[in-house]
Amino acid sequence: MITAISPIDGRYASKVKELANCFSEYALMRNRVRIEILWLLALCNEEKIPECRSLTKDEEAYLKKIIDDFTPQEAEKVKQIERVTNHDVKAVEYYIKDKISNTSLESISEFIHFACTSEDINNLSHALMLKDGLEVLLPVQQEVMDTLKALAQKWKSVPMLARTHGQPASPTTMGKELAVFVDRLSKQNRKVAQVELLGKINGAVGNYNAHLAAYPGVDWISLARQIVENELGLKLNIFTTQIEPHDYMAELFDAISRFNTILLDLDRDIWTYISMAYFGQKTVKGEVGSSTMPHKVNPIDFENSEGNIGLANAIFRHLAEKLPVSRLQRDLSDSTVLRNMGVGFGYSLIAYKSTLKGLGKLQLNEHILARDLDNAWEVLAEPIQTVMRKAGIEKPYEKLKELTRGQKITKEDIRRFIKGLDLDEQDKQRLLELTPATYIGMAEAIVDMLD
Repeated sequence: MITAISPIDGRYASKVKELANCFSEYALMRNRVRIEILWLLALCNEEKIPECRSLTKDEEAYLKKIIDDFTPQEAEKVKQIERVTNHDVKAVEYYIKDKISNTSLESISEFIHFACTSEDINNLSHALMLKDGLEVLLPVQQEVMDTLKALAQKWKSVPMLARTHGQPASPTTMGKELAVFVDRLSKQNRKVAQVELLGKINGAVGNYNAHLAAYPGVDWISLARQIVENELGLKLNIFTTQIEPHDYMAELFDAISRFNTILLDLDRDIWTYISMAYFGQKTVKGEVGSSTMPHKVNPIDFENSEGNIGLANAIFRHLAEKLPVSRLQRDLSDSTVLRNMGVGFGYSLIAYKSTLKGLGKLQLNEHILARDLDNAWEVLAEPIQTVMRKAGIEKPYEKLKELTRGQKITKEDIRRFIKGLDLDEQDKQRLLELTPATYIGMAEAIVDMLD
């Protein structure tokens, strides 16, 4: 697809191919056909709608086969009808009517799309698209978390100099730093998975007006619940206007955006660690890092992930802000926007795969971490002044500040200061044995607390 306008359909098409079956126009049509036929079958099985007669097993099988056999080639037939109707949902109705013409089912053809508004079909179709898309996205999110968790365990005991405001701070371990991201991502992953996908099939303004006008004795809410919940695995929303309000979509897109933002934070931290030589990267034979500097191995995977997360979140945030807002009963501004749900999923998937690729290349340079720790004895000012507080020594913070702030402090400077303190002998000995590399608190134990 060298002529594709969007990189999702061109350069990155192979990375998002799983989503084509979830968010393509074909997928939307397939879901519309499914819902129209399931609604027809539900009407036929409702004994209080005698005009929509019970079907034989062969007739039911014939209708279900229309769903099973709906290929991209069949979708092209719907497109041909749409060129005449200039209405995509009505084209699906006519397509199904054409499929049952000259069969025993033709007598019930007017019950296709019975009492429905287009949004009854569309909102359920979009919910199914999201459901399918999450079945692709969530496992890759999990793969990112699992990969990070494995690295956190692998490096949980490798001490490193932490940096706050970019300046040397109390030591930690590389594994603990990654474990924080695992926990943050896990929380958002659970929120994504917990969002209820809603749907409605209640007519033109959400009140079952036409339904009751034709068949006042039918329990239409129960019939709708049967389709939405039992058949489609969604949650029925009773309180709607002509449209399902899309609030759950905003909740979902915000949750994915938060996961993405945390991943972007990881990308930038890893990028920085690479620039500090804490990480090296495995080289790939034949790969070029720079067109003019042969030595370079650029952190391109993390940069690629960062860029694609920006695009994904821009889409998701617009969707989250726009979709819950619709004039009165509805306007059509949501229709064109909803067609871009897959774009947000696509850029997210590209980002996740890029991060995974980058994580797979990382090689920890433990000697660089050790060197930086050995050059930062001043970080032991924190434990020393804390023990001084315990001992009741006057102004411990100020004394350590005078000794260390902005100064190059050596191991000998620290030990000389400790030896001059009036401390309990056990406390003094423990401080004398402390090094920047051993001053890591509960970092290892915290990594082991990951779910």
